[in-house]
Amino acid sequence: MTAPKHPFESLSPAHVVDAVESLGFWLPGEPFALNSYENRVFLLSDDDRRRWVAKFYRPERWSEAQIREEHTFLDELEAAGVPGAPPWRDADGETLHHAYGFAFALFPHVAGQAPELENPAHLFALGDLIGQVHAVARRGSFQARPVQEPMAISQASCERVLASDWLSRRQRQAYARIAERLQTLLAEQRWPETALQRVHGDCHLGNILGRDEDFALVDFDDCCMAPAIQDLWMLLTAPEADEWQMQLSEVIEGYEQHVEFDRRQLRWIEPLRTLRLMRHSAWLVDRWEDPAFPRAFPWVASEGYWDQHIRILEQQRLALENPRWLA
Repeated sequence: MTAPKHPFESLSPAHVVDAVESLGFWLPGEPFALNSYENRVFLLSDDDRRRWVAKFYRPERWSEAQIREEHTFLDELEAAGVPGAPPWRDADGETLHHAYGFAFALFPHVAGQAPELENPAHLFALGDLIGQVHAVARRGSFQARPVQEPMAISQASCERVLASDWLSRRQRQAYARIAERLQTLLAEQRWPETALQRVHGDCHLGNILGRDEDFALVDFDDCCMAPAIQDLWMLLTAPEADEWQMQLSEVIEGYEQHVEFDRRQLRWIEPLRTLRLMRHSAWLVDRWEDPAFPRAFPWVASEGYWDQHIRILEQQRLALENPRWLA
């Protein structure tokens, strides 16, 4: 019998139910698969009508020590009264469970909608929330989780893309040329070790949920050691200087209700954007054998995608060479 091409192919809905019920729950309904590509995440309801999110971690991505650091950080935030979703613990205090070859955890479901980044009140609330998270984060540090190191990330991303068969000869030459220039610029703008702290790591709108002006951060799967600006820059989306300054002002005002923000970190926004762009394409290439990826990102297989990606990297080169309004 041929082995599955990808480990998640063996994770059936029945296995999900059986794994969760092995912890003492009874699930009267079927699990509902949520949008998640790196892991497999399901919405469940138990017989008391409590809603849970079960996250089955991608095998061999994180060590158990790294996952436990994620959970410990969430427990610290819960103890400090920061809105979020701490992992469920069994009678022995365990948060990380195992079934069918997968490590998994349960989290209370957080209801709500994504914030509106054009709404000043929402921006202030988001800054306030992330400030609360960082006030707790600065009390300790990760020992097992990754450190966000620009040169390592950019080099690994470049090597992964160039090792693939996705690019034409013309595109390969163009990508290699722009990636080399970006790595030089990133080396010139790297942050010192003293700027590192614990961060959520992936504060896009899909990981921020709430209603009115009350929000919570969810999915700390990418938490790491990085500059504080890593959790703020994706909230600054306005294309025009005056709108961008408004967003920044509201976010920082909310943030500084809890901790001070070093405005010198604003110069790292474009390096962080560059790293995210490079890593995202490398991630798509690296995960293509997972059946979820061709279904969700079919355009990656097109020549046009890589032409566009190279053009965007060229724009990032200009942004790194000529930083826009920052203060």
